[in-house]
Amino acid sequence: MPGDTLIWLDGTEASALPLPDRGLDFGDGVFETLLARHGEPLYLDLHLARMLRGCEVLALPDCETNVRRHLQTATSAIANQGWQWASLRITLSRGAGPRGYAPPTKTRPRIVISATRLDTFSPNMAAPAALHLANMRWATQPALAGLKHLNRLEQVLAAAEYGAAGLDEAVMLDQTGRVISVVAGNLFVVSDDEILTPELKNCGIDGTRRELVMRRWAPNLGLAVRECALSIGQLEEADEVFYSNSLVGLRSVARFGRRRWSAHTICNALYRQYREELT
Repeated sequence: MPGDTLIWLDGTEASALPLPDRGLDFGDGVFETLLARHGEPLYLDLHLARMLRGCEVLALPDCETNVRRHLQTATSAIANQGWQWASLRITLSRGAGPRGYAPPTKTRPRIVISATRLDTFSPNMAAPAALHLANMRWATQPALAGLKHLNRLEQVLAAAEYGAAGLDEAVMLDQTGRVISVVAGNLFVVSDDEILTPELKNCGIDGTRRELVMRRWAPNLGLAVRECALSIGQLEEADEVFYSNSLVGLRSVARFGRRRWSAHTICNALYRQYREELT
């Protein structure tokens, strides 16, 4: 285990996962990735609300009390380490079970929390990104849309694509060719002073920063965010494009294919609100 990563299993520091585990075998579980400042997880309630929605859909027990207790153990430890910024991952697995897909009648979930020190993290917004168009597309599954479950192969393969292309991120489409997201974040376009973001009825992840943009930061600027079926044409014709996730916050886009953007007025204004909350 790298020296700048710590892992806890059910509240006890660990370096191995007991087997069998349905999270490993079938992706049977949910997870959250959080940014922590001096050991304090940011926007924790938003993350836990999404995790609990996932637990409800997967018929997992309500583990909020245990998650909060184990998270306190982890955050106290990284605060004592003196880490200014860290990435926290909370993984909730259904735990052990007999062979086969059918879940056990009695479930004892496992809670794995990992913390990784972010030595190079800066509260300043990252340089505008260059985007690839991923060949890998989101599968259609309305029952799981919006949730952060453990099955992430589409994003693994799409991330390999943009890495091979030497770019920063990739736009991912659904099976009908509509724009859904980037690999690790939600996408926004600005068109005629309106912010548009793809609707997530059939696939994609409903991100915490997406919710903050829609419910708080954009309204604070007097702007509305509209969910819609977004086409590649609308993306290419947009006045401005940016994306969000829990670690970068917001990042403007400079290039997608032959399209270039040099003005990032809305994203910069939104990011100023985010940075105020960071500090």
